[in-house]
Amino acid sequence: NLRMGRIIKPGKIVLVLNGRNAGRKAVIISNQDEGAGDREYGHALVVGIERYPKPITKSMGKKKQNKRNKLKPFVKVYNCNHLMPTRYVLDLPVDKEIFNKNAIKDPAQKRKALAAVKTKLEEKYKTGKTRWFFQKLRI
Repeated sequence: NLRMGRIIKPGKIVLVLNGRNAGRKAVIISNQDEGAGDREYGHALVVGIERYPKPITKSMGKKKQNKRNKLKPFVKVYNCNHLMPTRYVLDLPVDKEIFNKNAIKDPAQKRKALAAVKTKLEEKYKTGKTRWFFQKLRI
């Protein structure tokens, strides 16, 4: 009886396949392989990028560069069947108290979580590492 290794685990970059954010990249924050409570299927809490940063050229001023560096995140619980794992991993340190399934249901806490993750993602983007994650998916 061989058990398959877990592919969908925290930190893994995934592509969202269904819904409003289809085709967007996201990072898994936490996951339930077996399903629990109200969701009887494997699911994961993900943080992704709804609006990607725009490209920057040398001729642009600082003000314009800062404006184009902005991104818009999303936080959502997805069925694992609607996520496609990639080989990439992104270390995104998030506060587990802000990011849980119950906190995301409350609109005020969700706004707070989105604001927190937005600053984290923008910092990651400015470091220049994992550049692939911050670019639109092209086919």
